[in-house]
Amino acid sequence: MTDLENELRAAIRTIPDYPKPGILFRDITTLLGAPRAFRRSIDELVHPYAGLQVSKIAGIEARGFILGGAMAHQLSAGFVPIRKKGKLPHDTVRVAYSLEYGVDEMEMHRDAIMEGESVILVDDLIATGGTAEGAVKLLRQMGANIVAACFVIDLPDLGGRKKLEDLGVQVRTLVSYEGH
Repeated sequence: MTDLENELRAAIRTIPDYPKPGILFRDITTLLGAPRAFRRSIDELVHPYAGLQVSKIAGIEARGFILGGAMAHQLSAGFVPIRKKGKLPHDTVRVAYSLEYGVDEMEMHRDAIMEGESVILVDDLIATGGTAEGAVKLLRQMGANIVAACFVIDLPDLGGRKKLEDLGVQVRTLVSYEGH
């Protein structure tokens, strides 16, 4: 395990049996409150894309907003919030996506992405990949060129990373946890 992985694991809180028995919830709010770990996370997420012409960072509600805002600042890019249905005040585009226990919808403003813009998608964690897959479809519907999808945490046993890679999306993660 690398120095970065050790630092991130030490900064990420694990909460057993949340939101249901048997789940180990990986909580990044402790990482966000640890200045060095938070800074290193952002630096590592943006490093491969420094110098590229990235137009926008698209963050998935809610922790993707925090990471995405910091990444957008570092890359001198705009930020696009991808939100749950009904949260945005202007004309939106929407897509349905699969959750572990059903289906939901997410949306973004119709004018948030221009055809051909280079976009990096970000969220705190990739598990089954349903939400990220929905966000990729939404961005592509608007003509975005998805440079990559970035996550602090990967839960590889749940297959989300592979789902995105099968869609032709490059995936970057910083630390992996086996199991759920």
